[in-house]
Amino acid sequence: MQGFLNLNKPFGWTSHDCVARVRKLLRLKRVGHAGTLDPAATGVLPIAFGKATRLLQYLPGNKAYKATIRLGVRTTTDDLQGEIITSEPCAALNFADVKAALPQFEGKIEQIPPSYSAIQVDGKRLYDLARRGEQVEVPVRTVEVFQIEILDWREGDFPELDIAIACGSGTYIRAIARDLGAALETGGTLAALTRTESSGFHLADSLTLSDLETQLQAGTFQPIAPDAPLQYLSFATLPITSAQKWCQGQRIFLEQDVSGIMRVYDEETRFLGIGQLEDGVLIPQMVFEPIS
Repeated sequence: MQGFLNLNKPFGWTSHDCVARVRKLLRLKRVGHAGTLDPAATGVLPIAFGKATRLLQYLPGNKAYKATIRLGVRTTTDDLQGEIITSEPCAALNFADVKAALPQFEGKIEQIPPSYSAIQVDGKRLYDLARRGEQVEVPVRTVEVFQIEILDWREGDFPELDIAIACGSGTYIRAIARDLGAALETGGTLAALTRTESSGFHLADSLTLSDLETQLQAGTFQPIAPDAPLQYLSFATLPITSAQKWCQGQRIFLEQDVSGIMRVYDEETRFLGIGQLEDGVLIPQMVFEPIS
């Protein structure tokens, strides 16, 4: 069995926990995931198994989330799972000021990832360093936020803002919550997070672990085709003789207007793998289905 699973990750599970559970349910060793989600986050976690694990690096990076930001609170982890640093009611906070502050987080922005994150500094995970109490300078990263839409605003001592965010790979929503609180001089932290889209997979089409188990027991589970999330790439179709040579690692001359990474098929529309087209030459990058 090989392909993808659009998993709806449950609250409290790590991404590694989900991979381990899927590995056990499918009885497969080769299982991996794209786009790590924090344990407190829910939603889309793309899972690959079998040969499809080799395609994870080619998945599109764009993501979308629904998030709840609580203002007036700062925590060590920039979400409610951490220890509270400050907690100061801000019932007088004006929604107009909140709305006016959000556009600064759209576009290409510089962002300091949370101290409790999986980013490595000198080969060590930030969360490991933070748990040991070690202070390190977290590197600034440039990320891209395509759109922030306000969904709801709830007044109170600790007002909450619901937003939808479309962004590029590597964006930390916890950091946006923290930085919005800093911009408003109230403090802010992430109260809830659901990923609604990741790497071409959507929440509406996802399966829970319970759904997966039920379908497997009923014999109705159908993996998502290995090339399904790669439709954003251009493609090339090779005659059978050229396809055989390409699958054996040979470069193939190909007249095509586009260049770069692309999907490769044979004349029977069988997905063969990923190639790089440069100056009219199709170079094998990853052979998924060799032809004998």
